[in-house]
Amino acid sequence: MIRFELGILLITFAVSACSAEPVKLGLKSETVELPDAVARELRQELSTDAFAIRDGDTALMTFWFRTEIPAKATAEQIRNGLTYHEIPEGTLIGVVKFEKPFVDFRKQEIPPGTYTLRIAVQPDTGDHKDTAPHTDFLLHCPANEDKTIEPLELKELVKRSIKSTGGDHPGVMLLFPHFGKEKDVKLVAQPDGVTCLQLKRTLKIDGATVSLGFAIAIAGVSKKR
Repeated sequence: MIRFELGILLITFAVSACSAEPVKLGLKSETVELPDAVARELRQELSTDAFAIRDGDTALMTFWFRTEIPAKATAEQIRNGLTYHEIPEGTLIGVVKFEKPFVDFRKQEIPPGTYTLRIAVQPDTGDHKDTAPHTDFLLHCPANEDKTIEPLELKELVKRSIKSTGGDHPGVMLLFPHFGKEKDVKLVAQPDGVTCLQLKRTLKIDGATVSLGFAIAIAGVSKKR
């Protein structure tokens, strides 16, 4: 149940490469209970502070994030600035619920439903060359297939994520770097018609907490696919 609304932000952009007209998307920050599909072990680590994306009155997707994301880094790495690579591959980042079919960055259609989001690095293989401007991604796993809070080994993560697309490739959300100091949650336009949900999240490193920026592609597709 939604208990209160924190804010609304609108941004205009083309939803996909095939869109003839731009649409206005709204970003709403609100407190929302986690979907029933999310396992108990995961619920204990996730915040009910949610971020909902809408097209006018139509709900598209809602995100929930982990309260503290475990990471590994040296003091020197922290001083020099953290990146996604300090988060172990396969770590749970959050959950997304799609109200409508979602077309991911690889142009795959993911059915409506609830999915966990785990971080992974794009393999350095020939079929991936130049298909994305960055190599960090969040992979979707159907929530009813993902019930452990522990990081998943890459092979198992890929196996579970493939179930989100029904094909032979995981469902993916491209991550752009976000090194800015601003803490506001907002939608940000990126090159080639991509738009990101931009926000800061808390990392936990050896008992200490630090902030890391995330920029998650919620619209737009690869131009090289």
